[in-house]
Amino acid sequence: MPWSDPGGRPPTTPADIAAGGPDIAQPAAGGADVVIREVRPSDAAGIVAVLNPIIATGAATTLTTALAEDDERRYIAGFPSRGLFVVAVADDGVIVGLQSVEPFDASTHAFDHVGVIGTFVDLGWRRRGVASRLFAATFAAAPGKGYEKLFTYIRADNAAGLTAYARRGFEVVGVARRHARIAGRYIDEVMVERFLVTS
Repeated sequence: MPWSDPGGRPPTTPADIAAGGPDIAQPAAGGADVVIREVRPSDAAGIVAVLNPIIATGAATTLTTALAEDDERRYIAGFPSRGLFVVAVADDGVIVGLQSVEPFDASTHAFDHVGVIGTFVDLGWRRRGVASRLFAATFAAAPGKGYEKLFTYIRADNAAGLTAYARRGFEVVGVARRHARIAGRYIDEVMVERFLVTS
């Protein structure tokens, strides 16, 4: 990790995140602490509580169906071993954000160096530094999982998402026209990537 833990614990390294500890706490707006740690199956309810209100807005994501806690728990349990899945936890124990990286295509080794990233922050915790902490943790840990590049699709009408990724060094590499259809409306998806390792 590029920062030190203000709680007096030793700094977290990429290997720590990949192995699930130690946690790292950082002050958020309003004096609260946010801990970034590896996901656990017991986080399923908290993750669903973050995702379902976002899905219900019909904006920002291509997820269209509310998630069930049991399904999320199974998803976590079956998450790829080369994946990286971290959550942001507030000082009251509530999950306020999550970020995951999965292999781009596990059917071939040609893309082993590419990960697909996804980021979600609780609607009530936007603009409080949660995304910055998630990205920092992921950027530090992903090379240890063999990733050299991160890639994702962002809805073209998600200005906040596009800005968030651009601020973290992601560059637009293309647009998939009419790629999603939600509530009868076609939506373009913007493809972005960021290199973690340069040669």
